[in-house]
Amino acid sequence: MRGHFRKAVLLAAVLTAACAQTERPSTTGRPPTPWVSHAIPEAKGEVKILPDGKKVHVRYKGWTTEDFSQFRTYAYDDMRPAPPVSKAPMPPVTGDPKAGRKLFLARAKGPCTGCHLIPGDDVWPAGNVGPDLSTYGDRKLPDEYVFTQVYDSRKFFPNTTMPPWGTAGILTPEEIVHIVAFLQTLKGPVAPEKDPNRNPDTRAKPVGFGDNLDPTNNPAVVLAEGAMSLWSKKGPTGKACADCHGGGPEKSMKGVATRYPRYVTAFQRVMSIEDFLTVHAPATTGLGMLAQSDDNLHMTVLIKMQSNGMPVSVDVSSPEARAAFERGRASYFKKVGQRSHACADCHTKGAGQGAEKFLGGRLLGDAETGFTKHFPLWRTSQAAVWDMRRRMQWCMTPLGMNMLPADAVEYAELELFLTAFDNGQPMSVPGIRH
Repeated sequence: MRGHFRKAVLLAAVLTAACAQTERPSTTGRPPTPWVSHAIPEAKGEVKILPDGKKVHVRYKGWTTEDFSQFRTYAYDDMRPAPPVSKAPMPPVTGDPKAGRKLFLARAKGPCTGCHLIPGDDVWPAGNVGPDLSTYGDRKLPDEYVFTQVYDSRKFFPNTTMPPWGTAGILTPEEIVHIVAFLQTLKGPVAPEKDPNRNPDTRAKPVGFGDNLDPTNNPAVVLAEGAMSLWSKKGPTGKACADCHGGGPEKSMKGVATRYPRYVTAFQRVMSIEDFLTVHAPATTGLGMLAQSDDNLHMTVLIKMQSNGMPVSVDVSSPEARAAFERGRASYFKKVGQRSHACADCHTKGAGQGAEKFLGGRLLGDAETGFTKHFPLWRTSQAAVWDMRRRMQWCMTPLGMNMLPADAVEYAELELFLTAFDNGQPMSVPGIRH
């Protein structure tokens, strides 16, 4: 990994000091109570068995319910190795180029055009994480070689970001034969582009959304202002946030968010502000604030806004934080899911890596430039506030991995690793992205 991490100074834990813990360490010397997810039902990543015996994975409304339990995840107790590299004989069937092109474009399968450009006005949007295949047939590669390359590219390129389409069972050997037949038809010369935006190499990169803190531009700002009523709301204990944190959030929460995610001794784990609120709120006010609930997300934005303009300063040097950082780093490079992808495949630069390239029509961010300082943010495509955890859950779903609970420690430590890239950079929450 490139980049140099500034050593963060571990400051006083303003939030922790005010908390009467619900899951505190035992005073008898026994281990603390194991963490139990405090997330809304659709964010817990649970697998349910239907009356007909079919397993479904509970996710957010509108997301697929397909169960990917057979593929490994980021869970620390998931010790399954990556699927072994495999090779299959090329079936003795006649390849159909038309069928192959249809499979190449099939969104339910890939689509392959998410990473590769091929000719055709209907190829939109194409990506460029992988090489341009517009003249692939001119290479005159043997059919058997191309077949194996599609079936499991790791046979030739151990560090490839290309999914093992055949090994994973996404494409059958017969379907791959059709794709091979299609690829062999791709020969030059290539007709000039009618629209430069069709080609990801000449496509204009998206611009920002202007001032992300302008409430007329970013609805999340208004939602955070609405959280002020929750700040003053007394719960069953007779207390409100305002009773313990004097001077309002603008005074009591100033600078707090710059230090999160952080290792919280009372829970012996890394926690984001969202994680901490799930236990801090019910312990002090009696009000629930489940992970991924509107109250949690809006309160998190309100708290983080008080640190806007201040530099991120997460601790990655204390023994506990450093160990968590290294576990998060390992997760970042761990290939998971049906498509055997790692975060690093899309969000680091280098040959065959995706950062600053197009995956379909989406420009992939470079983690090493820092992209956590704007979260939670408003997603225009979803018309909702998303934090980093929901973004992680969403990212892994199309890759064929079951979600972990939104407040899982694995996500927290991955978030710590990513946030370290932002150390020294000013916070600006909430962001706004498509």
